[in-house]
Amino acid sequence: MINTLSDPTIKPAPRTATEADIPAISNLWQETGLYRPYNPPEWDVRFALKSKEATLLVWEDNSDNIIGSVMAGHDGHRGWIYYLAVAPDLQKSGLGRKLMEIGENWLRDQGVWRMQLMVRSENSKTQDFYRHLGYRALDVTVMQKDIDTPPAEREDMTAPPKHAQT
Repeated sequence: MINTLSDPTIKPAPRTATEADIPAISNLWQETGLYRPYNPPEWDVRFALKSKEATLLVWEDNSDNIIGSVMAGHDGHRGWIYYLAVAPDLQKSGLGRKLMEIGENWLRDQGVWRMQLMVRSENSKTQDFYRHLGYRALDVTVMQKDIDTPPAEREDMTAPPKHAQT
């Protein structure tokens, strides 16, 4: 396990992502299996960066390569963690645990007292990671409905939803 505060190969702390980070974040999410073609990273990154209820943090090595990310957000009631990613060669180094701690602290600072996250049912390795951090599986069904044109189907993926363009 690395000590992220003293490891000379990585920067001492994460920073808030910017739109300029989108290509590197997309690559990290592809490398770690988080990317889905129907859910372009550009949209989620821009959405989080514009929101007062969310943040996206990235961790870099000393060569300015993004090696980790965590997105945190809340709805005023519960907090959520999304896109926790650690470069494959740094997994099991402690960086994921540290990013989770930072995401949880960001939510705590927003007044959130309970947080949740979603893990794909087939991803038992990641489920085990979160269980080790004190998370428990809930007996719930997540349901979803697209209420606007998904970003991947828009002519301009960076454009806001149609109802917001009036």
